[in-house]
Amino acid sequence: MYLSEVVLELPKRANPYDLHRQLWKFFELPPGSPRPFQFRVEQLKGNQAKVLMQSSIPTEREVEGARVQRQKPFAPVFSTGQRLRFRLKANPIKTIKDEKGRVNSRGKTKSCRVPLIQEEQQLEWLTRKLDGAATIGEVIIRSRENIYFRKGKRAGKVVAVTFEGMLQVQDQGTFAEILAMGIGPAKGLGCGMLSLAPA
Repeated sequence: MYLSEVVLELPKRANPYDLHRQLWKFFELPPGSPRPFQFRVEQLKGNQAKVLMQSSIPTEREVEGARVQRQKPFAPVFSTGQRLRFRLKANPIKTIKDEKGRVNSRGKTKSCRVPLIQEEQQLEWLTRKLDGAATIGEVIIRSRENIYFRKGKRAGKVVAVTFEGMLQVQDQGTFAEILAMGIGPAKGLGCGMLSLAPA
């Protein structure tokens, strides 16, 4: 894997999905390829965004309106019982059945995602996501942010929460998979990337 610090120049009234599209341009891959990166916006100032990106492959080319300030290989080795500090911006949700009983193309009742608002529910969600891979020690919720976006003709909102704290690795293989895949939905809006540091 690779960690990159990226600076993006954004248009006025930028849609959060614009960041995602701009980062995609760093990777010259065939159409339909799985997304090779996760990201988190570290700072938004004026028309500029500073982004931390984790990718399975290195960035391949220069992109207009975006530059990689630094990039380094990232190949952590975990051990059972290892303690680590972590940071995660995530979209804690639950899935419920459509109240109006609408059905999808397969004739099944549609479901929709609902944000978890209570702090206790958000912490329980994170514990479930790491179940079998790591246990959480100290953890605080640093911030909560409503992200409004437009995807095609559809407008929406996700509630992003930033967790910071300590964890202990239970199963190094499962934990490494979670690190590579990210946690929870809304990855196209900068959620899900788990950042780690020595305890």
